[in-house]
Amino acid sequence: MSHGALLAVAAGGVALLLLMIIKAKIQPFVALVVVSIGVALTAGVPAAELVATIEEGMGSTLGHIATIIALGAMIGRIIELSGGAASLAHSLMERFGEKRTPLALTAAGFLLGIPVFFEVGLIILMPIAYGVARASRKPLLVYALPMGAAMLTVHAFLPPHPGAVAAATTIGADQGWVLLFGIPVTAVVILLGYLLAKRMTRREYPMTADVYAKVFGAGDGSENEAGPGSENEAGSEAGPAPKAVVEGAENPPSFGMVVSLIVTPIVLILLGTIGTNFLSEGSTLRAVLTVLGAPMVALLVAAALAAYFLGARRGWSSARISEVMGSALPGVAMVILVAGAGGVFGKVLVKTGIGDAVADVLDRTGLPLLALAFAMTMLLRAVQGSTTVALVTTAGLITPLLQRTDLSPQQLALVCLAMGAGGLSVSHINDAGYWMFTRLVGLEVGDGLRTWTVLTTAMGVAGFLLTSLLWLVV
Repeated sequence: MSHGALLAVAAGGVALLLLMIIKAKIQPFVALVVVSIGVALTAGVPAAELVATIEEGMGSTLGHIATIIALGAMIGRIIELSGGAASLAHSLMERFGEKRTPLALTAAGFLLGIPVFFEVGLIILMPIAYGVARASRKPLLVYALPMGAAMLTVHAFLPPHPGAVAAATTIGADQGWVLLFGIPVTAVVILLGYLLAKRMTRREYPMTADVYAKVFGAGDGSENEAGPGSENEAGSEAGPAPKAVVEGAENPPSFGMVVSLIVTPIVLILLGTIGTNFLSEGSTLRAVLTVLGAPMVALLVAAALAAYFLGARRGWSSARISEVMGSALPGVAMVILVAGAGGVFGKVLVKTGIGDAVADVLDRTGLPLLALAFAMTMLLRAVQGSTTVALVTTAGLITPLLQRTDLSPQQLALVCLAMGAGGLSVSHINDAGYWMFTRLVGLEVGDGLRTWTVLTTAMGVAGFLLTSLLWLVV
C-alpha cells in the first residue's frame, strides 16, 4: 500500500479507537485489540500471520511490564493496609507544622503516589484532608487540590505506574534514567502545582451539600463515596477503587520505615543504571548492581522487605501476608492488559509499515521530538480521558520515528517524560479521575474545570518545559 493509504488506515484506526472508548464506552483493552486486528487486516497483514503478530506484540510488552506493575501494586497494597499511608501523612503534618499542612499533604501525595495508584491514594488521604479541614475550618480544596494533583503527577510521570512503564518499554527508554530525571522534574512540577493551587484556593468555591455535611457536619467524614468516578483515572482500567481499610491503625509503621520501603526500589534501579554506565564491563560490582537494579528485581526485593517489616514482624501470619499482597492483583489486571494491548497496536503499526509512514509525516512537520511526544499524548489524553491509553498509543505511533534518530539513553528518558507531561494535562469531564476528585471534594462541574483541569494542564506544561530544559543539557 502507498504511504497515503497507510496513513488513511492509521487515521481511521485511531478515530475508531476513540469512538469505541468515548462514545460506545467499550473497555480500552477490548477497543485496542479490535482496532489492532482491523488495522492489521486492512493494511494487508496476511490472515495466517495475524494471530502471531498479536501474540508477539502482547508477549513482548507484557514480558517487560506485567511483573513490574504487579509487584508495585503489592507494595502499595501492604503499605495501605498496614496503616503506613496514614502514618506517613500524619508524620509529615507534624514535621511541617499546622501552617504548612497543605504542603505536608502535598508531600504525602508525592511519596504515597510512587507505590500507590492514584485512585487508591485519594481514598486513603481524603479522610485525612477532611479531618484537617474540619479542625481548621478552612475550605477542603485548600488541602485536597495540591494533594490530588501531586498523586496524579506521579501517576503520569514515574514507574512503576503502568503508563510510564509501558511508554518506557515501547520506546526503549531505560527506567533508571526515567527515574533519575523524572523524580526531580516531578518534585519541581508538584511544588509549582502547590504554589498555583495555593493561589487558586484564595477564592472559595461552594461545596455540594453532601460533602459539606461529611466535612463540617456531625459525621467523621470517613465514609467516602466516590460517585460515578469511583473508577481510576484511566476509565476503569484498574477496576473499582478499593476502600482504605486500615488494619494496622493501632500500631502503624513508622515514618522512616514507610519512606525506606518506598525509596528502596528507586535506589536499586538508579544504582543499576549508574553501575551499567560508569563501572567497567566485567566487574563483579557492576554485575551485582545490574541484577539488583533491574526494575523487576528491585521491586521484588522491596516487596519482600514490605512483607517482612510491615507484615511478619508486626504479627501477620504468612497466610494473611499472602492474602493482602494477592488482593492487589485483581485491581491491576486490566491495567496490565491495556498496556499489553497497546503493545499489540504498536506491533501492528510496525508490521504493516504504518509506523514508517507516520514517522515520515511527523518528520516533515519539523517539530522537535519532545514537542511531538508531548502534543500527541496531550491530544489523546484530552479526547479520550485515559493517561495510560494516551501514553501507550503515542509510544506506538512515535517509536518508528525515534528509531530513525540516534538518541542517547538520556534523551529517550526525556522523551518518555515529555509524554508523561502530556498524559498529566487536560484532566476533564471524560476522565474518571476528574469525577472522582470533584465528587470527593464536592465541586460542581464548572468549578472542577476551573480548578482541577486548569491545574493539571498547567502542571503538564510546566513538566514539558522542564524536560525541554534538561534536553538542552544532555
